[in-house]
Amino acid sequence: MKYLIVIEKTPTGYSAYSPDVPGCVAAGSTREEVEHEMGDAISFHLEGLKAEGVDLPRPSTQSAYIEIPA
Repeated sequence: MKYLIVIEKTPTGYSAYSPDVPGCVAAGSTREEVEHEMGDAISFHLEGLKAEGVDLPRPSTQSAYIEIPA
């Protein structure tokens, strides 16, 4: 499955979350690191849900950019 993640620049690096996986977040000093950490975090989270017998969240979030004249 493919989950959308939102990556934000912070004063100390980057943070990320997935709208489809509430409560699952990660941080890293580089964009590449936060992407890797977020992949690990989502995998770990989903494994926990499976172990509890909970249905996995289905990826459903979409993204788009809106261009606004400056």
